[in-house]
Amino acid sequence: MSLQDLYSFKQKALTWASSFEVCCVLDSNDYTDPYSAFDLILAVGVKEELNARSEDKFTELKAFYEQHKSWMFGLLSYDLKNEVEQLSSCNADQLGFPDLFFFVPRYLLRVKDGKAEVLVGEPAILDTIDRISPLIAPYNKDISIQSRISKELYLKTVETLQQHIARGDIYEINFCQEFYALHAAVDPVAIYCKLSEVSPTPFSGFFKIKDQYILSASPERFLCKRARQLISQPIKGTAKRSPDKEEDARIKNKLRKNIKEQAENVMIVDLVRNDLTKSAIKGSVKVDELFGIYGFPQVYQMISTISSKLDPAVHFVDAIKQAFPMGSMTGAPKVKAMELIETYESSKRGAYSGAMGYINPQGDFDFNVIIRSILYHADTRYLSFQVGGAITFASNAADEYEECLLKASAIIQTLKT
Repeated sequence: MSLQDLYSFKQKALTWASSFEVCCVLDSNDYTDPYSAFDLILAVGVKEELNARSEDKFTELKAFYEQHKSWMFGLLSYDLKNEVEQLSSCNADQLGFPDLFFFVPRYLLRVKDGKAEVLVGEPAILDTIDRISPLIAPYNKDISIQSRISKELYLKTVETLQQHIARGDIYEINFCQEFYALHAAVDPVAIYCKLSEVSPTPFSGFFKIKDQYILSASPERFLCKRARQLISQPIKGTAKRSPDKEEDARIKNKLRKNIKEQAENVMIVDLVRNDLTKSAIKGSVKVDELFGIYGFPQVYQMISTISSKLDPAVHFVDAIKQAFPMGSMTGAPKVKAMELIETYESSKRGAYSGAMGYINPQGDFDFNVIIRSILYHADTRYLSFQVGGAITFASNAADEYEECLLKASAIIQTLKT
């Protein structure tokens, strides 16, 4: 089915998908790269489901894939770190997302090159979607956003973390803070559509697990597999864009040459190289691009690409486990950084800074990093989003706070408009 109006189709399809208890919609927003497999994909309804509850959830995922070997979509929450390493999570959790949740969909639709097709389910689904009204119900615009910690505490914590760096405990740490709203009566579909308008990104996604929603405008890929190749693309380095073309070009060039941002980026590149080495054919890990500068509506980002060849003796689920959680959201050394994150952050991360994505029948996969995302529990009406940045010894605490607000700007604009 050729699509004359992709925007209208997206709204209709999302409205249809969200009427089911479980759905996952992944949208590239017209960004393309050598590893893209589609422009838009919708996994809707549950044929089979895994809500892993054992102490070895990655092994459960491996068994779930081996049993079904079909398309499956899912969530890897940040706190799976406690299985990868000897860590714990004791901070407050107001959202309660599963640690690891995957499902085999009843219906699967894909859009590529302007054409929609049904991969799983009856082709007549497209006619059903076409008859849906694209109008989005209004949502509550009076959302009172609060910060979990004050600016003063944020600044003080950054300075404390820099003392850890000075002592040699860590080199870099990703420190995050939560913004939240109580009694937030919102329409998740309308919010997601608005967020996608304000901040279209290549790894956007809408994930519904009954009353829980992830509304993501993520610009970052965690890990992708194509045949035997693994690809990770960490982001470290941010600059606010300008509406003035000449000034915007200067900002881009300044970020490209920024020594501090390069230092942050290369630390994480080295960490990711080490993570990929654990599952790679010896000597196959390489940096395909270092310090690439990419533009998004609000910001420029410094993105590097690291790849490797998966060792045939290693199951791809183990490769995911050995790279998780992503270095861009932890720090270096990774384990010590995660210990300090638990000590100094005020909220459990849960789904935030985890990953969502898909695995296909051939064992290829693609997962984003859940950042620039709204997390919402419809039953309790608790709405949350977290933002953070890399703290190094050279960081300026006030600048880091402003960078957090910049990263949150698209979400704040979405909720306040």
